[in-house]
Amino acid sequence: MKFGKEFTSQMVPEWQEAYMDYNFLKTLLKEVERFKQGSKPPATPARLKRKLTLHRAFSGLTHFARNGHLTCSSESDIEIQAILVHSVERNGFAGYETTFLKLGEEGAEYELVYFRRLDDELNKVDKFYRSKVEELMIEAASLNKQMDALIAFRVKVENPQGLFDSSAEMNHLSMDVATSAAATTPSRARASSKCKPNSIRGTRPAPLQILDRVKMNNTVETPCSTIKGFLNPDQLTALYFTRENLKRVEQKLKKAFIEFYHKLCLLKSYSFLNILAFSKIMKKYDKIASRNASKSYLKMVDESYLGSSNKVSKLMERVEATFIKHFCNSNRSKGMNILRPKAKKERHRVTFSLGFFAGCTAALILSLILIICTRHLLKLKEEGEKYMENMFPLYSLFGFIVLHMLMYAGNIYFWRRYRVNYSFIFGFKQGTELGYREVLFLGFGLAVLALASVLLNLEQTDPETEDYIAFTELLPLGLLVLVIVILICPLNIIYRSSRFFFLKCLFHCFCAPLYKVTLPDFLVADQLTSQVQAFRSLEFYICYYGWGDYKHRQNTCKTNVVYNTFYFIVAVVPYWSRLLQCLRRLFEEKDLMQAYNGVKYISTIVAVSVRTAYSLDKGMGWRIVAWVSSTIAAITGTYWDLVFDWGLLQKHAKNRWLRDKLLVPHKSVYFGAMVLNVLLRFAWLQTVLDFQLSVIHREGLIAIVASLEIIRRGIWNFFRLENEHLNNVGKFRAFKSVPLPFNCDEDDEKDG
Repeated sequence: MKFGKEFTSQMVPEWQEAYMDYNFLKTLLKEVERFKQGSKPPATPARLKRKLTLHRAFSGLTHFARNGHLTCSSESDIEIQAILVHSVERNGFAGYETTFLKLGEEGAEYELVYFRRLDDELNKVDKFYRSKVEELMIEAASLNKQMDALIAFRVKVENPQGLFDSSAEMNHLSMDVATSAAATTPSRARASSKCKPNSIRGTRPAPLQILDRVKMNNTVETPCSTIKGFLNPDQLTALYFTRENLKRVEQKLKKAFIEFYHKLCLLKSYSFLNILAFSKIMKKYDKIASRNASKSYLKMVDESYLGSSNKVSKLMERVEATFIKHFCNSNRSKGMNILRPKAKKERHRVTFSLGFFAGCTAALILSLILIICTRHLLKLKEEGEKYMENMFPLYSLFGFIVLHMLMYAGNIYFWRRYRVNYSFIFGFKQGTELGYREVLFLGFGLAVLALASVLLNLEQTDPETEDYIAFTELLPLGLLVLVIVILICPLNIIYRSSRFFFLKCLFHCFCAPLYKVTLPDFLVADQLTSQVQAFRSLEFYICYYGWGDYKHRQNTCKTNVVYNTFYFIVAVVPYWSRLLQCLRRLFEEKDLMQAYNGVKYISTIVAVSVRTAYSLDKGMGWRIVAWVSSTIAAITGTYWDLVFDWGLLQKHAKNRWLRDKLLVPHKSVYFGAMVLNVLLRFAWLQTVLDFQLSVIHREGLIAIVASLEIIRRGIWNFFRLENEHLNNVGKFRAFKSVPLPFNCDEDDEKDG
């Protein structure tokens, strides 16, 4: 792989703009190369070269060159002085500037442009690196305070009665913290290195007195804690010295150290990659321009803050030592495995299984079509009606799930292709995120089970009683139970981490607004709003197998008042959950846009409820109200999708009617997606227009409309996350914020 592609592939996606623009510098060097080749005299034939060398003046046997170069020629000295590199002061920032000394040569303007842009790139990279190091040093100081508080908290929990000299023990532990703080502030590090153990009391605050200025951070984790925090906010910030609280504090601080170490690794990689890029581009320049300028320029790079600062490396060592001692019981191998998890490897068995299940799915679909055609099952009105009214809604649930999984797999593929950092945006634990192959494997595996059940369940009646065989009629229910069991299975099988992550987000959605709303939570809630028909299928499962006669494929669900009532409720639940999330964010973030978003979901709830009422009543009044409410909901939803969720329809953007930055190179993709979103948003027209086809059953049309909404959501997912990724890139947000366990007062340094 060429260095340019390798350089791009190893970039932190959110910092792309902060890296050295290697590709643009290469284009400038190509301009230099074109000029050099265009002005280069024709090559001298080899025989003529040989003859000219024989006619050259004799240099003598005793006239040696110094340092390997001829003294009679000052060519090497001239080449060394091709550039002059020096530091300059720009707006209070120490930068670097290169003076090109060969301006008298023909075509020197091309090289001058190259060096000016090269200096700009170095100054940009150096400034960004310096700012990020300063941010991490501030965060390291905060972690120092957290560690001081943790050690004091640990002493209070493990020795509540003061059975040993807590001051001596704390002095011993404080030495560890002081050592770990060495890389945070150089002055503090030098002071702590000079201090003797018996002088710590005079230079540091009394260890246990730290807790007088510390409160527990109000990080809501359960619905109960949310309610308690609302009724009595001070209760959650009080310190309770119990082992449960100690364990909770240690877990939070452990996560904070892991994330902090990850930041240090990314910053170290940033420094290494950029220094390597400057080395590569200067060697390429030397080769093209036939000069020897890389040595002096790379010396300046090494002397810059980017190349000379060792704060990150030292801080990494201190973090490793602290983490291993205080969170891994001094087990270094265990600690390093946690801090540096191994990269996820692509497994061939997943690819093989994916291909196998995909082939089985295609074969089962073909078999199903042939059986239906040869047995003329669609022409049997009574049997066909029974099947479509009773069995089809059961199996359509799995179709909706499989389709959503296929769309999600496609999203992952294109996110990776266009370098959208979806794992960071979702907050997946490193190494546990699923790739598109794993999602396709799960989707096709479920499709095989569902299609096999459909084939076994087509025509299975007892010849004597003419009842349907109970075993085959219970296949859909058995498959549903199997899916639920696998989803909640606590064993470490079938991607447990991803399953539990999904279940946690799902639980947060249904418990809204009792949980703090995170991006994965409301994205999952958005997915649920596109699975309304799947929720209704689940309701039908309960009614059909609970009160229906499944042996004769008969049910009275649609004439049951309770069923029809819940038919409204299950359709509204996803939108209601999303509305409560908007209200929670409005309360916490004071963002008025969340109020507008909540109004959008209220209009959708009204539209869905009215359309449901019309589907049950068919009155003209309901039809008019359904038309009006659904049109309003569709227009507001479409506008919100395009403008706020996708960030498009910007009139004065560089890409007119799109946005300034686009990841997909073809603009037509965005315009096509916008048009398709509008069309699919109005798929509800089928329910209001009572559009019927003689060859498609009403349940089939409902399933098609529901599938179109899932497809729309899949398209929406890609552009929604692309917009989120670009927002992170614009703000250089490459790290997730981890809540710290303690809230330390800022006056503690003054008191000390």
